[in-house]
Amino acid sequence: MLSAINPIALKLGPLSVHWYGVIIASAVIIAVTLAVIEGKKRGLAEDDFYDFLLWALPVALITARSYYVIFQWPYYASHPSEIYRIWDGGIAIYGALIGALIVLIIFCRQKQISAWLFLDVIAPTVILAQGIGRWGNFINQEAHGGVTSLSFLHQLHLPAFIINQMYINGNYYQPTFLYESLWDVLGFLILISFRHRQGLFKQGEVFLTYVLWYSFGRFFIEGMRTDSLMLGGLRVSQWLSVVLFIVALGIWAYRRYYNPLNAWYVDGSKQDTLQKTK
Repeated sequence: MLSAINPIALKLGPLSVHWYGVIIASAVIIAVTLAVIEGKKRGLAEDDFYDFLLWALPVALITARSYYVIFQWPYYASHPSEIYRIWDGGIAIYGALIGALIVLIIFCRQKQISAWLFLDVIAPTVILAQGIGRWGNFINQEAHGGVTSLSFLHQLHLPAFIINQMYINGNYYQPTFLYESLWDVLGFLILISFRHRQGLFKQGEVFLTYVLWYSFGRFFIEGMRTDSLMLGGLRVSQWLSVVLFIVALGIWAYRRYYNPLNAWYVDGSKQDTLQKTK
């Protein structure tokens, strides 16, 4: 058996560069690049994405870490010096999304940009970044499921380096990081395959589809994990997944019924001609 992957990618004198940070940074760069390309097609300025990132990224990191620390407070209350050590892992995707969404709403209002359109453009790239980011959890040997057997992992036809990394403290564990990564990448492929079809998505519905897809998969995958907080009979992230799924579905139905003249996604920043003549 090979040894576990070293979480430190390289050392520059006293500075250690962690794989976790490298993977997260790479995911952000890929997401922003793809969003800029799509945004130009929809009539959004390239600088708007960079300006948004400058505000959203630090806020998202703070809210992601805060979310994680709050729900793991018994541990961090006893280890306060570790609260800021995000390079060791321990950031919550839902926390990051909540922080970024708040920034986006304020940002779009200031810039007089359609928040729905902006969300539609970045949603597929966000779920791709989430799928890539889960490999940071893989390196840190976290976000895994319960104890399993070597034979079960072999039945999944996983490469040896994944199986070896799932051997933690004398046991093999379910690679739930991989399940979510694959679910996210599949969601990305579906969204980019269908978003340009005429008469399919109103503005806001690409984003709502992302929320529906991600929360549905996260509900079941989260139930397999062993490192998240329980609330009643479910984990906190499962409850949040249920709420997000219901809210997204409700918003979709409400907007379709009460605002049937909303612009189509493919119209981009152009005003819907039907709305002009209403």
